[in-house]
Amino acid sequence: MATRLGLGLPQNRRYDLGRDVPLVARAAEETGYDSLWVYERALFPEPATQGLYGIEGLPWPDSYRGVADPLVTLTLAAAATRRVELGTSVLVGPLHLPFQLAKTLASLDAASGGRVVAGFGTGWSLDEYTASGVRPFEERGKALDELIGVCRAVWGPDPVSYEGDLTRIASAVVGPKPARPIPVLLAAGSARARRRVVDLADGWMPTGMGVESLTTQWRQLQELAAERGRTEPLRTVLRVNTVHSTASRPEADRRPFHGSVDQIVEDMVAHAAIGLDEMLIDLQTSTRDAEELRDVAAEVYEKARAAGV
Repeated sequence: MATRLGLGLPQNRRYDLGRDVPLVARAAEETGYDSLWVYERALFPEPATQGLYGIEGLPWPDSYRGVADPLVTLTLAAAATRRVELGTSVLVGPLHLPFQLAKTLASLDAASGGRVVAGFGTGWSLDEYTASGVRPFEERGKALDELIGVCRAVWGPDPVSYEGDLTRIASAVVGPKPARPIPVLLAAGSARARRRVVDLADGWMPTGMGVESLTTQWRQLQELAAERGRTEPLRTVLRVNTVHSTASRPEADRRPFHGSVDQIVEDMVAHAAIGLDEMLIDLQTSTRDAEELRDVAAEVYEKARAAGV
């Protein structure tokens, strides 16, 4: 079975949100992509109080300046398409009030005819938590657990009830309901986060980190699922942050998914062999405008399918 292919939507500040998101969304659907995706970056601290991903000295990329709201972006894409799934990779769950986020996602799913995929993560930016976190950074794991519980309750049958640390729903009718059960996927790198995937989620959202490392993490997750008695299969969506260039890069020092379309597709073939369900290609940081993004995305899709992905 061919790997499903998804495309990241244009959210960065070089794009015109109202014009470019529908343009790219419609083009991707017509090309054959199976899904469209957004990510979340709430702010860009200046000066930075911590490095990227919390790593000291690692600068934040300039593309993180002015990232459009993910759910506004996804709503624009929903209105412009009919078939593709609409996913978040990822929403930083603890930056949102659980009840409101659950209701928004349910409304978007109902409006789109059952196409939403909810990808959540705990995040890593202290500045984002200071600005909008609903619980302290140190409690981000508990906050994500509660968000998942609230979503399951709100999306489920009425009357809805839930008793948590932050959210308390005594007994209420909450609508609209999703058109179908919304899949919950989680980003997870640590052992604790992998347990959360196995115990609470429908699937896993890794990032393209190289074939060997990804294969090891996927094996560890499968082993953990077996240990904990999980029988439902884990859906997998690999996020690939590409850096596209018109010319090929020297192989000696090339990072995965950096280079020409042919080199990117070569890496896609290698990662597809791991056996994950879907691959999300995000091209927006290295294309000049929406027209180039559309054209490069079409070329990547066509060459990946021709290569057997």
